[in-house]
Amino acid sequence: MLNSLWAGMILIGIIFAAFTGRIPEITDAALDSSKEAVTLCITMIGVMAFWMGLMEIASEAGLIQKLTNGISPFLNYLFPRIPKNHPARGYIATNIIANILGLGWAATPAGLKAMEELGKLNHGSPVASNAMCNFLILNISSLQLIPVNVIAFRSQYGSVNPTAIVGAGIVATAISTGTAIVFCKIMDRKKTRKS
Repeated sequence: MLNSLWAGMILIGIIFAAFTGRIPEITDAALDSSKEAVTLCITMIGVMAFWMGLMEIASEAGLIQKLTNGISPFLNYLFPRIPKNHPARGYIATNIIANILGLGWAATPAGLKAMEELGKLNHGSPVASNAMCNFLILNISSLQLIPVNVIAFRSQYGSVNPTAIVGAGIVATAISTGTAIVFCKIMDRKKTRKS
């Protein structure tokens, strides 16, 4: 669906440019955008390598395990039906920690593994369990202390102070995560009452 939408917008733009005599501008924009995309990818690879390296060092030093133990009460509150010591808990904790540190790249594999494990707990049902829905909503709301992507984008595009967004990012993601948690608990209670 999204591919069709993008293809349609590009096609409409090219047709409009052909009728208004702006094809050279389309060509220049395509070449400039391609160059900019490659430059941005190189910047993001550097940022990603740096933070993934820090994440690996933190993991080897045992910091990730300590953080996982630290958020265990939160996981117990939000996911009461997941058994203790189940692999899903570790993947969920890793995902949350990576998101808090602004490492969406590191959060994605852990999030996929967490969903896989939660699917096993759901006995292969085609209907998502409460834990699966809660995890998805929590993952999407994504509390971040360090919005690495936004800082990298701002730096790439010449911002005078790329880290100025940190405060606003913390407030916005704290509100979205808090709202997500409240929503999950309300929906969980409604589902429990119906059962």
